[in-house]
Amino acid sequence: MLDKIKRSYQDAAKNFSTFAEDNEKIEVTNQIAELIADAFRNGNKVIICGNGGSSTDAMHFAEEFTGRFRKARKALPVISLTDPSHITCVANDMGFEEIFARGVEAYGKKGDVLIGISTSGNSENVVRALAKAKKLGIKTVSLLGKNGGKLKDFCDYEIIVPGGTTDRIQELHITVLHVVIETVERILFPENY
Repeated sequence: MLDKIKRSYQDAAKNFSTFAEDNEKIEVTNQIAELIADAFRNGNKVIICGNGGSSTDAMHFAEEFTGRFRKARKALPVISLTDPSHITCVANDMGFEEIFARGVEAYGKKGDVLIGISTSGNSENVVRALAKAKKLGIKTVSLLGKNGGKLKDFCDYEIIVPGGTTDRIQELHITVLHVVIETVERILFPENY
């Protein structure tokens, strides 16, 4: 059993190492942070969505901006589309595929940013949310895994992380989200760093 545990840690470390050496992914991470910082500067917001573990990553990302990340600074507007009453209402009346698109329609406006998280790139409700965002003139970002699925090359910005399983992909997704938050703070609040 100890060998299996060690292999799991080594597998995770290999994914992180591979990702950290990909200069294109580092550049896209910076571009996403710049996009978000510009949205905040212009009085706009970020909306984020995902299913299951990606949903909790979305909530985590939002609270780091509305609350606090590393140091005190003003709250920044990020909405995670995870309200259970909204999800169950829309799923019941219009279908689960529409839960995030309806949230984008309700809260989104031109100048905002939508981040969609899908480890497979095939989550239909995330696909529809990103399509709705494009119709509304909202900039789109996707965090994907595996081969990117249906969402590959669909968004304005995308990061496809390595990993053969959902858990390994999610480990990198939350790290990317944390690095984006850190970079946005470095841009907007350099005195904190």
